[in-house]
Amino acid sequence: GIPWEVRRYKTITMKLSSLQRDILVGTILGDAFLQKTGERNARLRLEQGAKQKSYLLWKVEQLSQLFQGKAKYLKRVHPLTRKTYEYWRHQSQSMPELGVLRRIFYPSGRKTIPENLEVFLRSPRVLAVWYMDDGYYYQRDRVSYLYLGNVTRHEAEVASSALRKKYDLTSRVLAKKKGFALYFPPAEARKLAVLIRGYILDEFSYKLPS
Repeated sequence: GIPWEVRRYKTITMKLSSLQRDILVGTILGDAFLQKTGERNARLRLEQGAKQKSYLLWKVEQLSQLFQGKAKYLKRVHPLTRKTYEYWRHQSQSMPELGVLRRIFYPSGRKTIPENLEVFLRSPRVLAVWYMDDGYYYQRDRVSYLYLGNVTRHEAEVASSALRKKYDLTSRVLAKKKGFALYFPPAEARKLAVLIRGYILDEFSYKLPS
């Protein structure tokens, strides 16, 4: 049968448009944080650097029924480097639907790439949002990276396998200082760009081959 989390995911996201569903899943895989609130609920926390306020506001606007109030401008001093980090934050309302997504993507309290990731990569738009959050194009070598953060090597392999099965994209898992990244050589970086270009906001066009 269909795993419970997939059944629940499909049920709760019926209330969302396909665009909203794709943005929500893409940003959960990327920069967003699902914070537990009570036994069954969670809230979505969005944070973007000061220069990317418009991107945060775009997400909030697209997912407008999840949010109330206004984004907050914050400053944080790094304890080691003493550098000041300026950023914008907006948190959604707490709701059981986000609680279900938290149990899928944070089963043990930390962000995890689920074994059945390809189920959630419903459209290239999910991948586009994930890439706008955590992707990078290295112009000199014409290669792309998708940073996965502090996941296990197995989870990184799951992500690589899901992209290969779902979109015929071949990537290599690279170990980074914190966790892992997927590396796309030039031909695969071009394939990735063709797949997601139509969904990439103009401000992130620098993350694609020209």
